[in-house]
Amino acid sequence: MAKAKTLQFRAETQKVLNILTHSLYTNREIFLRELLSNASDALDKLRFLQSKGEEVRNSGLPLETRITVDKDAGILQIADTGLGMTEQELVDNLGTIAKSGSEQFLKDMESGAGESGRDNGQDENDSAGTEAKASAAQIIGRFGIGFYSVFMVADKVEVISVPALGDGTPHIWTSEGTGSFSVKALDGEEAAAFRRGTVIRAHMKEDATEFLETHRLQSVIRQHSNFLPFPILVGDERITTTAALWREPKFSITKEQYGEFYKYLTYDPKPPLDVIHLAVDAPVQFNALIFIPDSPQDFFGAQRDQWGLDLYVRRVLIERANGDLVPQYLGFLKGVVDTEDLPLNISRETLQENVILRKISQTIVKQVLGHLEKMAESDKDKYEAFWKLHGKYFKFAFNDYANRDRAAALMRFTSSATEDGRLTSLDEYLDRAKQGQKEIWHVTAPSPEAARVNPHLDRFSRKGIEVLYLLEPVDELALEALGTYKEHNFKSVEQADGKALGAFPDLEDSAPAAKAMDEGEKAALDKLIEKMRSILGDQIKDIRVSDRLAGSPAVLVSPDGMTSSMEKLMRVLRQSDTVPPKILEVNPDHGFIRTLLRIYDNNPDNQMIPDLVNNLFDNVRLLDGQIGDPHLMADRNLKLMDKAASWYADLLKA
Repeated sequence: MAKAKTLQFRAETQKVLNILTHSLYTNREIFLRELLSNASDALDKLRFLQSKGEEVRNSGLPLETRITVDKDAGILQIADTGLGMTEQELVDNLGTIAKSGSEQFLKDMESGAGESGRDNGQDENDSAGTEAKASAAQIIGRFGIGFYSVFMVADKVEVISVPALGDGTPHIWTSEGTGSFSVKALDGEEAAAFRRGTVIRAHMKEDATEFLETHRLQSVIRQHSNFLPFPILVGDERITTTAALWREPKFSITKEQYGEFYKYLTYDPKPPLDVIHLAVDAPVQFNALIFIPDSPQDFFGAQRDQWGLDLYVRRVLIERANGDLVPQYLGFLKGVVDTEDLPLNISRETLQENVILRKISQTIVKQVLGHLEKMAESDKDKYEAFWKLHGKYFKFAFNDYANRDRAAALMRFTSSATEDGRLTSLDEYLDRAKQGQKEIWHVTAPSPEAARVNPHLDRFSRKGIEVLYLLEPVDELALEALGTYKEHNFKSVEQADGKALGAFPDLEDSAPAAKAMDEGEKAALDKLIEKMRSILGDQIKDIRVSDRLAGSPAVLVSPDGMTSSMEKLMRVLRQSDTVPPKILEVNPDHGFIRTLLRIYDNNPDNQMIPDLVNNLFDNVRLLDGQIGDPHLMADRNLKLMDKAASWYADLLKA
């Protein structure tokens, strides 16, 4: 019987073990992820040796990891058939933390300069307990010491290993996670039971017996380690059954396989609208499988914070829905990213500051934009379907200064030139623009129907100048932020006056020429306008004759040039219901204003004039997106309806 050798852990290793042994770290299940990842690495190394033609011990053994549970003894066993370790490798790999900087980190933490920032005046065990919740993840994440996480759930650990090369003597490493460990060789029947690879026996703490339950183990494996390349069995049941498709060549994967994986990943019953499969070697190495859902997302509501791609390192899940992998305007994307260039045990805190992750994100954004550009060019129907599903989020790309020009070219809008409901790009708009046109005109409205009756569109329609319809709240913000597109300024039709439209004197006006007013009519109009000012009072800032209207009797105009939709947004931001008074512009060539002028000429004190003026103001205010007092509006409408009905009845009698 071989005698065990007892060795001491190095000082910094003892401190790490002390923290983990007394850890209050809540996510203790990661110990299983760490042990399974180590097993997968050992199996991968063995497969590499076999691919080189090396003779390995018991070559017929399947490459797998098997988990068994002894509830009575309280032991969880994880056995792999991988490369295995010699006696010296057990000492070197499990007795020393070789990561540079770990000792200094521990010193900082003890002196109060660690993550918690507290002054540690307690004894070592008490300090470990109070600091552990914050520091355990940090230590594991910084120094790649995942094996030691097993001491969060076990008060004794045995590691038996048989190397695939060499004399094949199995050795057992044993520790209770305190200051020392022992190593000894196995012989006789005990040794014969171990053929190749490594077995970890974790004697579970009383408060960690949940990990002796099969369903709990299966849940952890499926969450963190489901895509490891070698089979994982709990008892005799294989748990990992889904292939890591992102690691497979694109030409070997069918549309149905992509669809099944998407359903597995998202639980969306509908297949994805499109798939983006990436294998990138520079500037960083990573694989990605990204899906564009064929279902609408809700990132302004319940799913506001539930966006991002799942991050894997060598097929091991590091973080689900990592929001740093894609900007929020691409938050509708679903999928996975897997890289070899990040440490397996990287912590969330370190992730947020990682340069490699930023490079991966930048590459993904460029690849996705390139994919959308090809889709927009080669399959307009699919791209329009994509835009109707996800366009309202994509428009927030105006915040992405590095890619805003590419993003702007991908934006789509309804416009006055696409009455069939089709969408138009900014490039298509410019192709149809009038010669010499320097602006891209737009109007904000809740629907295309509302946009078409907007009084500000009158002269644009008459002259055949195309106007984009901004139907989403983000649209105007996006165009305001973009400012220009290919040296053309974005401009609201509310900011256009006769001078702006006068830049196109050669455009044919589809409306009949306005009837000129003589001096007497002009004087009467001035008096009518004065009467209207007295009726409307401080509801308006002023009244003036309009040079922008054609088919509408009046329109409200902001005195400072701010559009009505932007005013509405500012009121929301200021949490104010106060609507600043605007200028009322009237069209003297419209039939309603002419009729009102005749009534006033006949009798300036006619009691019907205030009702007509207020009714006109109600209507233009509604078209401007404002709602006045509905009771007064209804009362005025009923009075006018009554007078109109009486007049018509008298006309019939005559």
